[in-house]
Amino acid sequence: SFQVHAGHELIDTWVKTGYMEPLTFLYKEEGWEKVMPPGILNIVKYKDDYWSVPVNIHRANVLWFNKSIFKKYDITVPKTFDEFFAVCEKLKAKGIVPIVMGTKDGWEAGHVFETFLIGTLGPEGYKGLWTGETKWSDKRVTEALVLFDKMLNYINTDHSALTWDEAGQYLVQEKGAMMIMGDWTNGWFMSKKFEDYGWGLAPGNEGVFDALSDSFGLPKGCKNRENVIAWLKVLGSKEGQKEFNMKKGSIPARTDVDMSDFNAYLKSCAEDWNKDKIVPSVIHGAAASEGWTTEYKDAIALFVAKRNIMKTQKSLIMAAEDAGIEQ
Repeated sequence: SFQVHAGHELIDTWVKTGYMEPLTFLYKEEGWEKVMPPGILNIVKYKDDYWSVPVNIHRANVLWFNKSIFKKYDITVPKTFDEFFAVCEKLKAKGIVPIVMGTKDGWEAGHVFETFLIGTLGPEGYKGLWTGETKWSDKRVTEALVLFDKMLNYINTDHSALTWDEAGQYLVQEKGAMMIMGDWTNGWFMSKKFEDYGWGLAPGNEGVFDALSDSFGLPKGCKNRENVIAWLKVLGSKEGQKEFNMKKGSIPARTDVDMSDFNAYLKSCAEDWNKDKIVPSVIHGAAASEGWTTEYKDAIALFVAKRNIMKTQKSLIMAAEDAGIEQ
């Protein structure tokens, strides 16, 4: 077996091309349909069959911050874009890097930008980008690019040399105040024994859960098929999901796992998963095909370097058309 993001990365790359065995029989035997919510079941399903076992839920749209810096300068967690930029301006005046980002691996800027799209379009408008219901020429996409461009005035100048976790060192060392990144950051903070962090949501993202899931499937013709099935049963079990997620810094895909041993962030995340509007992450394979995701990622990476709003929006329109979505 192998790890694959649930959603289009799984379905378009591996299922439609005929590489995987359906796992519906396992879902029936193990009763997983009763303990996993529709939000996750729907993205591992294709043509009435389930194709992988989700081991976790990650949230992509988290705003992490250094608590000591926020306390020192009497800052509350910004919820709107106006509040966010007011905080950025205040921190910049104090000599603190307001928002940190690492763009070395090419996907990180696209990750942050998807939260800006959610912030300007709202959950339904954002989801519509991947189905054709929302056009990429929409003025709210332009607004997201304008706001993202403004944010780039407040990031660390060495972003192109850093991965996301290397950029996170700014928060650990109290040199930077905020970072928009998925909640694997929570697991990374735990591994660093760093506890001086708080969290909110990316600007304009209140009440929205930008979701992705790590999952494992059953490749056709794999060796030791029975061992793979036994492994998948462990991954889908209460015990397996608890042990995995305690270390990964994510929440279980199952809703019946005892969360009492999880840290404060993960407890709050589990509560939000059950009440917020769920949208699929594009940069992590849930919202669009792998080819479309790559074009999106490359367009935003180039935008960080060139900062051409009109050209970038045209590139995003073309990426959707290349994916077969009429614009």
